[in-house]
Amino acid sequence: MKAIFKLLLLVLFVTIGCTKKTTEKEVVTKPQEDTYVKDNYTKKEVKITMRDGTKLHTTIYSPKNTTKKYPILFQRTPYSCRPYGEDKFRTKIGPNLNLMKEGNIIVYQDVRGRWMSEGIYDNMRAFIPNKTEKQSDETTDTYDTIDWLVKNVDNNNGKVGTWGISYPGHYSTVSTINAHPALKAASPQACIGDFFFDDFHHNGAFLLSYFKAISLFGTYKDQPTDSAWYSFPNMKTQDQYQFFLDKGPLKNLNEYFQYEKLDVKTTENKNRIDDFFWKEIVEHPNYDSIWQSKGIIQHLNKVPSTVATMVVGGWFDAEDLYGPLETYKGIEKNQPNNYNTLVFGPWDHGGWSRNIVPNKVGNYYFGDSISLKFQKEVETKFFNHFLKGDGSKNSGLPEAYVFDTGKKTWKSYDVWPPKNAQKETFFLSENQELTTSKKGNSKINFISDIKRPVPYSEDIKTVFTPRKYMTDDQRFAARRPDVLVFETDVLNEDFTLSGDILAKLNVATTGTAADWIVKVIDVHPSDLKNDNKEMQTHLKLSNYHLMVRSEIMRGRFRNSFAKPEPFTPNKKASVNIKLQDVFHTFKKGHKLQIQVQSTWFPLIDLNPQTYVDNIYKADKKDFKTQTHSVFTDSSIEFSVLK
Repeated sequence: MKAIFKLLLLVLFVTIGCTKKTTEKEVVTKPQEDTYVKDNYTKKEVKITMRDGTKLHTTIYSPKNTTKKYPILFQRTPYSCRPYGEDKFRTKIGPNLNLMKEGNIIVYQDVRGRWMSEGIYDNMRAFIPNKTEKQSDETTDTYDTIDWLVKNVDNNNGKVGTWGISYPGHYSTVSTINAHPALKAASPQACIGDFFFDDFHHNGAFLLSYFKAISLFGTYKDQPTDSAWYSFPNMKTQDQYQFFLDKGPLKNLNEYFQYEKLDVKTTENKNRIDDFFWKEIVEHPNYDSIWQSKGIIQHLNKVPSTVATMVVGGWFDAEDLYGPLETYKGIEKNQPNNYNTLVFGPWDHGGWSRNIVPNKVGNYYFGDSISLKFQKEVETKFFNHFLKGDGSKNSGLPEAYVFDTGKKTWKSYDVWPPKNAQKETFFLSENQELTTSKKGNSKINFISDIKRPVPYSEDIKTVFTPRKYMTDDQRFAARRPDVLVFETDVLNEDFTLSGDILAKLNVATTGTAADWIVKVIDVHPSDLKNDNKEMQTHLKLSNYHLMVRSEIMRGRFRNSFAKPEPFTPNKKASVNIKLQDVFHTFKKGHKLQIQVQSTWFPLIDLNPQTYVDNIYKADKKDFKTQTHSVFTDSSIEFSVLK
């Protein structure tokens, strides 16, 4: 009997213990629903009719407290304003949590041809300079929507601000062109400026690493839908380097961009069609009228003085670095009297919007609460001043608020680049030296083997769009024979770069085509200890080769992006490469290094190294290993802070 009693106690103990463990596990792993938006906002979904009759799906979140009036914060997006249904709420709305919790009317809109909006989508839809009364583009869609909102949304104060990151950032820039009078503030963030230099192209070179993202923008849809109508290619491997090497010429990727046209109403497959974005890339390899018309940088002379702008970007943004820098500079050049400011921090793509304490990019740590500080002390202050305050140019914010990624500190300037930045030239000399004086005119040769291209990362994986590589340790590349290395002696004092960089290469090749890549590297001292617990285990901060900036020039475009031309074999030619701005201090005890190479795979597609009219249609026989040369009268022009 005692034995049975003990057995029952044991069973009861185990049962209670198991129940307790299960309950604790559920408490730990079950996500807690954030109901702040639902508790404090009402949601309304409307269809707003554009001047050409197209209806755009728009979601409006309004504060339940109706005792005062609020400004409207408005974002247009191709990525969906889900969840759909007036009883379904986002857990976070607006640019940041501060602006959400203090109360604003927050509006999202599916742009024309995306998700629940009517119309046909055009990737980077071109601005129409001289429109007829019924013609529309993204500027008129924005204007018509703002006009409807200020006239029809209850409790608005008549002032509108736009914001967005990446593609929505582009639409924020668009909102400023021939802007509606109610638009008082716009913050284009990581904004696309021109598709021949942003995202899918860099100086005309195709970013093969964005292969998986093509269908997101180019899959045909002609009816509103609340479900994804596109799908992503299945590479069936974790080794993207080998995948693209095995695939060979770009035309072999065509099979991934052909699909059955799907009628979203009947779910019946129609005729087989091509991905229209991929087709556009393939058929327009040069900077022709198609790409030129899609750029928004060219139209920044149409930003009225009534719109205040704050352009935001990350120094290590792999996707949109050109866009925000050129947007800020374009407004400064064309509208010098406008309120126009720049914020650049130690972030990758959209990193400033994340609610995290440790701020790092890839393996490199920059400090704590950097993004949170920006959201509270800069972004919120900007919108409140122009939408709730007096809106004067005296906002209390600097013209340029920029983070020195070497010293890991913020600096404020009245203009960007700073007035006390001066040009200094360094030369690519023999014996791997980077010198302040030119030493001869000899050439340094290397073999560019198309079967063993230089990888952009030592990681073995596939990614949707690469980001981490922007701060990757470049030792793996420096130790390859097809990467030329030039570096200074150990620095005796701090050396700060603040502005753009111009590489003036003098080169030759045994072939008729070549790409040229230049990387600026901060070589750290050997006695540094790791400061990031999440750094990949095979790496150490000791002698870390931090990539500060990098860029490619497709050699065929060295004289014109619209009219490509081949190299003459073995003949010296000049190739200038503009590297986007940096703000980085190479500290005392560090070294400044330049790396030069001709492949960067599979970040960038392989150049055949034999000239063809259209690389997207090149054959396997066109790809040839060549010997390239860099001459020692090549130079790098820096903007140095004095």
